[in-house]
Amino acid sequence: MSTQTSRLRSASPVRLNALAFLQKYGVYLAILLLLLFNLCFTQNFFSVDNIRTQLVQVVPVLIVALGMALVIGAEGIDLSVGAVMALVAAIIPLYIGYGALPAAIFALLAGCLIGAINGTMIALIGVQPIVATLALMVAGRGIALLVANEQLQPVTNPGILALGRESLLGIPYSVLIALILTVFVIFLVGKTTFGKQLVAIGGNRVAARRAGLPVRRVLLTTYILCAGLAGIAGLIGTARLGASVPSTLGNLIELSAITAVVIGGTPLSGGQIRVVGTVAGALLLQIISATLIKHNVPDSYSQIAQAVIILLAVYIQRGKVFVR
Repeated sequence: MSTQTSRLRSASPVRLNALAFLQKYGVYLAILLLLLFNLCFTQNFFSVDNIRTQLVQVVPVLIVALGMALVIGAEGIDLSVGAVMALVAAIIPLYIGYGALPAAIFALLAGCLIGAINGTMIALIGVQPIVATLALMVAGRGIALLVANEQLQPVTNPGILALGRESLLGIPYSVLIALILTVFVIFLVGKTTFGKQLVAIGGNRVAARRAGLPVRRVLLTTYILCAGLAGIAGLIGTARLGASVPSTLGNLIELSAITAVVIGGTPLSGGQIRVVGTVAGALLLQIISATLIKHNVPDSYSQIAQAVIILLAVYIQRGKVFVR
């Protein structure tokens, strides 16, 4: 028995209960405390315009985090999501002359192709997820820059721009899309055979294979789904900017997505997927960033805060197996 195991098993019930509470509800508690802080000390934080702005800004990270949650639930990782966003942005101007829908479809298919390559290397060849997706992280953005000729391309099609700028009954289209995708992922994980197989594979891949589960097919599909969601985020990001900017779009978004997933309660060891927690994690990161900006704190402090949150979340999750 390891020293850490002995220490955790000898811990008091009060400490274990507190740890279990933080694992499950810590992100919601943090959001509540931050909202109370802003209610007391941040002027106009709860104005309709500010709430709308914060929701619009969190959408890309939230959508990417939904796909990342699926991958992490399968005991994997995907570092190429930012590159997928960049590639989608680069592809849109090439086909915009055919209309908004064909351009969006071709761009999303290109993004899903990166997911298929990731899935093939991981599920069929046996490459480690961090290695496979790191390769596509670099190559994908390089391809995007080549496609765009390393130049900013304006996007003026009203159908594309509407995704990032228009609203329905006062709710931005991008927020509605994020809500629909959240419901879809909740249903996928909780109500479908695929979701149950995904969680089982993440919990114990060897046992899942011995039980006859289609491990390779599920993993391949998972990485394609993750890339598809990142592609949608890239589409919305391009619409918001009104331009294709593959050099910067989605840069480091994989880190924010992983952070949102981890602080939302999904363990990096796989076997669990907390979709609502992931959404809460993305919202927490956005609230932290907005709070610091409102109080004129440099953005570098927001990045430091994000790093601290990751360390705290991983530390809290250390005892997860002993608390269940």
